[in-house]
Amino acid sequence: MDHRSAQPNQVRPRNRRGSLIAAQPESAAVVASLQWVTARVPPALVREIEAHAKRMGATRSEAIRECLGVGMETIRGRDGISRGRADDLLGAIESVRVVLELLGPSTLGTQRLLAHWATRDGAVKVSEDELLAEVRSVGADEWEQAIAEAERDLHAAGHLEPQDGSS
Repeated sequence: MDHRSAQPNQVRPRNRRGSLIAAQPESAAVVASLQWVTARVPPALVREIEAHAKRMGATRSEAIRECLGVGMETIRGRDGISRGRADDLLGAIESVRVVLELLGPSTLGTQRLLAHWATRDGAVKVSEDELLAEVRSVGADEWEQAIAEAERDLHAAGHLEPQDGSS
């Protein structure tokens, strides 16, 4: 009768070389809470992990655990946004850019025509160029104020860091 293992389904801890580790009371909890994971990692990544471990004053194993934890947190934080969804969002942004390219010239043209017509009828006592400069200046100020308010609202909601200076 073979008496090598009293409990055949029990997983017994092993060291890196696969040898059984002698059970020690103080390390039993640690061994039970951590599991070995084997992965083939490119040398450049190993050097980065070792440098990170050195910077944080930890072992390579601790640095790997931290990197994996941060990586998994990042993946969970993406909220399941797939590559396809990201491409859809980029396409939507491109569509907005195209619309702005279509609306921009007509908006500027409308400003030019309004300034021309206003000065032609003699309703204003300034030249066409002066009126157009004033319209552009007021429009730029209004636009800058609208952008600043939108950024403040986003920052207040915790979605955007405030930017230094103006756009």
